[in-house]
Amino acid sequence: MERWVGRVALVTGASSGFGEVIAKRLAEYGMKVVGCARNIEKILALSESVKDCKGSVLAIQCDISKDEDIQSMFDKIKQTYGGVDVCVNNAGFSYNSSLLEATSEQWRQMLDVNVVGLLACTRETVKSMKERGVDDGHIVLMSSMSGHRVVPGSAGLHFYAATKHCVKAITEGLRNELVAMKSNIRVSAISPGLARTDFARRTLGDEEKAEQRFSVMEPLTSDDVTDSVIYALSAPPRVQIHDVLIRPTNSAY
Repeated sequence: MERWVGRVALVTGASSGFGEVIAKRLAEYGMKVVGCARNIEKILALSESVKDCKGSVLAIQCDISKDEDIQSMFDKIKQTYGGVDVCVNNAGFSYNSSLLEATSEQWRQMLDVNVVGLLACTRETVKSMKERGVDDGHIVLMSSMSGHRVVPGSAGLHFYAATKHCVKAITEGLRNELVAMKSNIRVSAISPGLARTDFARRTLGDEEKAEQRFSVMEPLTSDDVTDSVIYALSAPPRVQIHDVLIRPTNSAY
């Protein structure tokens, strides 16, 4: 990770879960981290917690489902640091609604964050790199095991799985476009299985139900998933870690 010291990393959805731990770890490695989320208070607290690290965390309030928020964020990053060298597209969410019961608005909201917002941040990151002649940047897409299979009995996550299957296709599409550009910018996807974060509680809307899900198997931790992000970033420039599938050892799916 030495080559990333002093470089700029954008982490979306940095207020909790994977994003919070990823942002903290990158700051510990000496990166200038920009953490964004709708809840800026939590990122401000994170920024304060890493003040003694080699790097730092700059908190920016941003709803990545809104184009104007994304543009404003990238303008601020350009003014403050010049641009983005690493983009970790971590923001994402799900409603607990089956395909036959969900509303059209729920589908649109999930697409706007999980797919369109992810792509918009990626597009603006690559634009930033090209403007500055950066040819060794890295795009990390936080996907999911749901992007590789659809679990029986989990109807509430079927559309979430659809958005993550989109991310799987986007990962390969980005790689193809960057290769066609003769660019050395790398793209990696990280696909975790069940992990102990707020995602299950927020999706199910019930702490007890979330704990019941965790009791079935020992879930991953945010540190486990962050280790995979660090692995992808640490690989030699000649190596692109395309997609890391990481799940609990005793997971049936």
